[in-house]
Amino acid sequence: MDMLVKLYELSPDPKVSARMEAEGVTIRRLLAPELKSLTDWLVPRFGHGWASEATVAATRSPPTCFIAIKDGQLLGFACHDATAKGFFGPTGVDEAARGKGIGHALLLATLLDMRDQGYGYGVIGGAGPMGFYRTAVGAIPIEGSIPGIYKGMLRTAVPDGVDHSD
Repeated sequence: MDMLVKLYELSPDPKVSARMEAEGVTIRRLLAPELKSLTDWLVPRFGHGWASEATVAATRSPPTCFIAIKDGQLLGFACHDATAKGFFGPTGVDEAARGKGIGHALLLATLLDMRDQGYGYGVIGGAGPMGFYRTAVGAIPIEGSIPGIYKGMLRTAVPDGVDHSD
């Protein structure tokens, strides 16, 4: 199910920023030369679909993909305007780095960027942890949004006559 966020009521959270500082985690916009590193990191953790969406976000000007890093290591990412304008996602945090507020910090950075680019509302497409989004940013479910924008999406595109057995 998709969720809706009022971006015009969203503001930075000093507690989230302080937590990232205490953890030694930097949240920032992805740089173009980091795209390959991001997609190489994404594919084994979250799959090719999310890597494709992140590529679209990373190639916008300015990029609409944010990353969380610590000591030069990528810990997580979040994007907007990847599959559709006004949509937040995909987003993910490495399993070993979860529970430290990184996902919340990425969510806020990305949604605030949407707000700063002029969006009044943001859609969290195919929201997984709905309780988290509700608590973190006041997101509300969009009734009738299943399967939403992803309806009829190709799962595997294999051209006829192409052998993929090797």
